[in-house]
Amino acid sequence: MGGRVLIVDDEDYIRRILCFKLERAGFSTREAASAESAERVIEDDEIDLVLLDVGLATSTNGFDLAARLRADPLTRELPIILLTARGFAADVLRSHEIGAIGYITKPFSTADVVARVRSILGD
Repeated sequence: MGGRVLIVDDEDYIRRILCFKLERAGFSTREAASAESAERVIEDDEIDLVLLDVGLATSTNGFDLAARLRADPLTRELPIILLTARGFAADVLRSHEIGAIGYITKPFSTADVVARVRSILGD
């Protein structure tokens, strides 16, 4: 079991709790607080899945980063699960249009996040 999960969220607490829960479940984790730092992690490390906050309070939001990852041949197939406090139908549709494989609204159950990651990366 395992896999390398990049958690991209501008809230430290969310990154820490997701890292803790995912590592307890056997995954290795990396963290990024911005789209720019996430791109550096993806360039430097092998990442198997990205948990990506839509509402990053940075110059690039999660939708924009996801679109850039999909446009790059090296990351086109990288699984992305979007995390967001917004549950609007238009946002869910946009997530599908950019190729995200999941959309989880906050507040979320960490057990649900771990289960979704496990279902994508396997046991």
